[in-house]
Amino acid sequence: MRIVNLTENTEGASGCGCEHGLCFYIETEHHRLLMDAGQSDLFLRNADRLGIDLTAVDTLVLSHGHYDHGGGIPYFAGIAPRARIYAQESAFREYCSLDSEGIPHYIGLPEGVRELPGLVLLGGDSGSADSGIYRIDGELSIWSGIGNRLPVPSANDRLMVRTEEGLVRDDFRHEQCLMVTEGECSVLLSGCAHHGILNVMERCRELYGADPYAVISGFHMMKKGDFSEDDTAMIIDTALRLRATETLFYTGHCTGEKAYLIMKQLMKDQLRYVHSGDEIVLPGRVIGNSTNQSEDLQL
Repeated sequence: MRIVNLTENTEGASGCGCEHGLCFYIETEHHRLLMDAGQSDLFLRNADRLGIDLTAVDTLVLSHGHYDHGGGIPYFAGIAPRARIYAQESAFREYCSLDSEGIPHYIGLPEGVRELPGLVLLGGDSGSADSGIYRIDGELSIWSGIGNRLPVPSANDRLMVRTEEGLVRDDFRHEQCLMVTEGECSVLLSGCAHHGILNVMERCRELYGADPYAVISGFHMMKKGDFSEDDTAMIIDTALRLRATETLFYTGHCTGEKAYLIMKQLMKDQLRYVHSGDEIVLPGRVIGNSTNQSEDLQL
């Protein structure tokens, strides 16, 4: 399994460009796929710099309906028109973010994505939890219905959806996860884990009966200004709970550098930061002379 980041908020050693967004390229025995597509065509330019041919991609999984994960989809469809694009039905609502003055700004998907011929809609728009796993094949499966039994990040507070009744808090029914499995190695990818990474892990255990070998996800802990005491307590609690598993965690994007550094002190080598252009090398896997491995922020 090969996993390369094509878009993230921070510049890595590869020299690839960065933007507020997320896109991962994954190679398996039977697939070439993307998890998200960033907010622009930057992932195309970064792939070209890294020598990755995205015209061979057969699958794109959209983690949720925000522009920084799906803004690049029209560009992707232009170079890989036969690829399947998997999204939740509810990903196409009018999602908004409130600025510091409480003014909503549209952060949803670009026009035209819903009309793409390769689009495959999953779930429904009722908000009911998906009861199981959508299996593309033996390597790829998609699931949602994560729930909020454990606390969710406070950074969600400003995220809304426009309805006939007006603006309401986003319940993130449009969020879905991807499990990539090769042999005994399972890798879970979740774009931002808006439900909270602990709830994502619980849902994974419910569906698969075990923790994955590795998780690649933002934790949506990024905030402007200082953390409150409650924010810091939640970050520490999350790190301690994740540390109690045997899973490896790779993060970036919406986690934010401040939250990452707090978690890193507790999780040590169990947690790594992924920059734009980095290749994730799972322990025990050797890839020749590759130098684009993920590197941590300095503590």
